[in-house]
Amino acid sequence: MELECYPTSRNPPELVPGRPNRAWMDRFAERHPYRCLPLSMANTSGWELLCPVSFTAEWNGGIHQQDIKLTPDHPHPDFHLLASSHFSHGVLTFHSGYLFRTPPGWSMWVGGPPNHVKDGIQPLAGVVETDWLPFPFTMNWIFTRPGKVRFEKGEPFCFITLLQDHPLHEIQPVIRRMDSNPELRHQYDVWEKHRSEFNQKIFRGDPEATKEAWQRYYFKGEFPEEVAPAPEGHVNKRRLKAPKFG
Repeated sequence: MELECYPTSRNPPELVPGRPNRAWMDRFAERHPYRCLPLSMANTSGWELLCPVSFTAEWNGGIHQQDIKLTPDHPHPDFHLLASSHFSHGVLTFHSGYLFRTPPGWSMWVGGPPNHVKDGIQPLAGVVETDWLPFPFTMNWIFTRPGKVRFEKGEPFCFITLLQDHPLHEIQPVIRRMDSNPELRHQYDVWEKHRSEFNQKIFRGDPEATKEAWQRYYFKGEFPEEVAPAPEGHVNKRRLKAPKFG
């Protein structure tokens, strides 16, 4: 299975596997947020497109294209091919520099890098049928207030991942009482008991619980008290392939 990446510009942005680190996560004591496996897995479940040049984007609050001013730190011959004010109304548009082609039945989720926080501007997300589309898409960010924002060289401005979206139409959400699934009910009750006891020990300053710091059941793919066999296929670290030339 291949994700085909066709450059549409002379020097397209660098495309790299999603990186796990986030500056705000690093600033926590003992890098606590990295213990949240869903956060870390989201960070690495796709590929990043990186800014080739540092620049400042400034919006004065107006609705016209000229109300966004883009200023690269240094002259860059292809900057006009990277970023622009195309849609107006405070929307900053990036061009990916690639036409992507996915296998039949696979679409591309396009958005901002997961858990990458930027003050004053918000990434917009889109789903693109890249299994047939013969032209590229844009990545857009919308200012949340007038002001300046920075994009640094090497900072991701777009994050792409793949999904089989057509089967979503066949899925029927069903709300059920948990008691209707006795096995799941038991597993949940055991987990809740262990979590409550552990949190109480942390609150009391229990030395063993404080040293352990956090429960690792989900991270390890385990059940408390081994109420069921460990799930097959559990992943707690994801490193995707870097692009190659074909």
